[in-house]
Amino acid sequence: MVVNKSDAKSVQITSELLKQGGVVVLPTDTVYGFSAKSDINEADLRIRTIKGRSETKPFIRLIAEPDEIRKYTEDVIPKKLLSYWPGPLTIIVNDKIIPGITTAFRCPGDAWLRQIISECGAPLYSTSVNRSGKPVIQTIDGIISEFESEVDLIINGGDTKDALPSTIVKIEDGKVIVLRDGDIKIEPDLL
Repeated sequence: MVVNKSDAKSVQITSELLKQGGVVVLPTDTVYGFSAKSDINEADLRIRTIKGRSETKPFIRLIAEPDEIRKYTEDVIPKKLLSYWPGPLTIIVNDKIIPGITTAFRCPGDAWLRQIISECGAPLYSTSVNRSGKPVIQTIDGIISEFESEVDLIINGGDTKDALPSTIVKIEDGKVIVLRDGDIKIEPDLL
């Protein structure tokens, strides 16, 4: 099923499918992403199967509000770094819920998407829309052609040609380390 993002019921339709364990292709403030509620294990496996992605490679978790990251980590995150949220910045932190691992979080700049996350009551997994090892698909027609039969819903937010991925940073020993330059540039005084 394909629904236009501008449809008045798109938030309700999307959040209901996600709460039921569905896998949805969503436009973000960067590229399209496969999404599912992070607290539903079967949805994680479905995304991995669709993408052909290794079970060891973790997904980014999208949160609705910047302060929500404090629920998941005890790392001190510089206020200047958090000032980039909502926006195309992914922050990898030590996970306080599952000690010994790191988890990547992003608070997207798209208010529509943040409303869906909020309605779901849990972070959403997000990973780019493509088969593992293949380029990210940037046209809605390409996404529909490739994945409509494998996902529960595709939200049409238009093409994302020339969109840059999020910048990825890691908090390590109290320092900010840039792992991938993306849509935003991190100020040198944060490093």
